Amino acid sequence: MRVIDSHTEGEPTRVIVEGGPPLGDGPLAARRARFRDEFDTWRSFAVNEPRGYDALVGALLCEPVDRTCAAGVIFFNNVGYLGMCGHGTIGLAVTLAHMGRIGPGAHRFETPVGVVGVELKGRNEVTIENVASYRHLADVAVDVPGLGRVSGDVAWGGNWFFLAKSTPHELLLGNVGVLTRAAEAVGKALADAGITGADGAPVDHIEFFGPAGAPGGDSRNFVLCPGGAYDRSPCGTGTSAKVACLAAAGKLAPGADWVQESIVGSRFTARYRLDAEGRVVPSITGRAYVVGEATLLRDAEDPFKDGMRTG
Repeated sequence: MRVIDSHTEGEPTRVIVEGGPPLGDGPLAARRARFRDEFDTWRSFAVNEPRGYDALVGALLCEPVDRTCAAGVIFFNNVGYLGMCGHGTIGLAVTLAHMGRIGPGAHRFETPVGVVGVELKGRNEVTIENVASYRHLADVAVDVPGLGRVSGDVAWGGNWFFLAKSTPHELLLGNVGVLTRAAEAVGKALADAGITGADGAPVDHIEFFGPAGAPGGDSRNFVLCPGGAYDRSPCGTGTSAKVACLAAAGKLAPGADWVQESIVGSRFTARYRLDAEGRVVPSITGRAYVVGEATLLRDAEDPFKDGMRTG
């Protein structure tokens, strides 16, 4: 399996460019289901130890159904599959440019949850226009053991998020352990209370927010992803969900910038437009850098040939 690795504002992406599972053709949502049901060991092989690590997000490069798109992509992580991935889309754009498949300018990528716009502004800077995002539930409150009553919004930004109104601990790298345990507790409390996204979808991303750590930022966040890894970037789909909540609350006007800072201090600049149906369509600008190319090997006698999880 041939892969190209990049990071987007600190968060890693591994793009499978050759040797991926034979998913056939058809809609990307159906191909993602086939990936999950028939080839899940390929996912684990690509991103889990000993070839990967929990923070690594995989991106399977696919032929798009929509021929106006430069590429199709299916995103996955250490435990399963994602609808969209903002940092991964930025990383994919820079990777495709590195491969000579796209150049500066506007492009379209197809994902299992819809087509996203991509503008490659230079070698490393990319703006993505995400799928339409929205606040699903406002001012949800749950009792969380050890934390008390926690309130926030449930929103869609390409994945499902609970966006807490505040943070139980200061948003510093030294607090990643306690923030992770707190976010896990919030996620369990939401599930126990039957609080979900649309159509019963699990709320599998938890975000805490606090003041930005440096001038020019609007907020700092901590995002816990499915599988227990925290996002080193400000999280593209999470920032999209945040923008949708700000728009719904009348706190951010169309076209106005929202600078979202991550737990490691990196930043995305977000804004939104309203489409013809009045839906919030977020745009996210960030930087990605290619950091390596590799061929992953599988030895049939290796006891960990299909990857392993240690956490």
